[in-house]
Amino acid sequence: MSTITHWMNNAPFTGTGTGTAPVTNPATGQVTGEVALAGVEDARAVIDAAAAAFPAWRDTSLAKRTAILFNFRELLNARKGELARIITAEHGKVVSDALGEVSRGQEVVEFACGIPHLLKGGFTENASTKVDVYSVRQPLGVVGVISPFNFPAMVPMWFFPIAIATGNTVVLKPSEKDPSAALWIAALWAEAGLPDGVFNVLQGDKTAVDELLTNPKVKSVSFVGSTPIAQYVYSTGTAAGKRVQALGGAKNHAVILPDADLDLAADAMVNAGFGSAGERCMAISACVAVGPIADDLVAKIAERTTPLKIGDGTGDSDMGPLVTKAHRDKVASYIDAGEADGAKIVVDGRSVEADGGEQGFWLGPTLIDHVTPEMSVYTDEIFGPVLSVVRVETYDEALDLINTNPYGNGTAIFTNDGGAARRFQNEVQVGMVGINVPIPVPMAYYSFGGWKASLFGDSHAHGMDGVQFFTRQKAITSRWLDPSHGGIELGFPQNQ
Repeated sequence: MSTITHWMNNAPFTGTGTGTAPVTNPATGQVTGEVALAGVEDARAVIDAAAAAFPAWRDTSLAKRTAILFNFRELLNARKGELARIITAEHGKVVSDALGEVSRGQEVVEFACGIPHLLKGGFTENASTKVDVYSVRQPLGVVGVISPFNFPAMVPMWFFPIAIATGNTVVLKPSEKDPSAALWIAALWAEAGLPDGVFNVLQGDKTAVDELLTNPKVKSVSFVGSTPIAQYVYSTGTAAGKRVQALGGAKNHAVILPDADLDLAADAMVNAGFGSAGERCMAISACVAVGPIADDLVAKIAERTTPLKIGDGTGDSDMGPLVTKAHRDKVASYIDAGEADGAKIVVDGRSVEADGGEQGFWLGPTLIDHVTPEMSVYTDEIFGPVLSVVRVETYDEALDLINTNPYGNGTAIFTNDGGAARRFQNEVQVGMVGINVPIPVPMAYYSFGGWKASLFGDSHAHGMDGVQFFTRQKAITSRWLDPSHGGIELGFPQNQ
């Protein structure tokens, strides 16, 4: 059985820690390897390597940094199929979903290739007599990235391309559930010419996380995961004097107005509710049907859900397994609870017959109608292929449902009324809004992040927020004596 190690100074690093965790193939339920869990000394060694590499990388020219980024981009484009297969083997999502994940992450790499333009500062000549003032943005130092299991390539790529481009060194702590993608990416950086110590991988659990949050050599932490852990990361990291951007959980609603194209809306609900087995923070989990359309909408969603093929992600499947047996059982328990609370199970994924191993972590797409706001299937972030339909009579009821929810990550509205859409985008208290777009993940040159309990910290991921997060501004005031000046004057400028 293979052991998945850390990565330090452009090479695998075994470390001295003795703890390990199993890595499974969710389609078969079989343990395929074990991942090293860092002890404190391992974590400090990796952080120290990143700290030692920082001064030279900080002073590397933008031209050289950009050339390495372009090399990485080209290598990833040519070999992204390899990475997709690694993701499928450990996460379970179908290969087409994994390829889509890599492509969305690649957008941030491409954005970071433009870093010379993004780092341009301001300059004011003669702010005072013969005094110039200008600003520059400089890197922070060692930055930590703590990423979740559901997007082992894309989520880290929200952060590390910009961090590296702006002159920082990176320690990535991937999920122990699917750790191999991070090592593959690390090896690709080495092949692209990135110097030793600039990109490092620290495998582990809470021990590794806590060291990143408290070690004084780490200047910032970027996190994506559940809201309780995001709160912990934010409070612990900021107490230690670090910059922290902690993206938390979600309960994303899609509002379907009576004038909407119901075929378009039904297609969108299937894709947004069941894609990647619902294991994504931008999945639509609450479909809010407004007015008399609910019966037709539910029928159309059910019609599209029933034929979906569930099976091994490497085969001809529409949806793969869930990431672990424990998570599969937890998601299924919410379906049980919804049924017990009186909701109607329209499509039941608990008895799915999947094209995969008998011990795989299977749960089919599940559509639940007549869900009410007090049910746990509505209140909780389920993070699985469960789509709840909530029926309301008016737009105002739908808006209130979203705005009173503690989460504020993403939302969508389906309508052919431009005025209604414009009002919604103005009134809804959510960070990312789609209009006839079910999963409004912005392009890399905009920033990703929610409101309320979906984000802790002021900075969103990538875009200009990312550039500002991974740099700090320095203002410089300068005066140079004219060469014809006969003496030295050290006082302040005087008003003549």
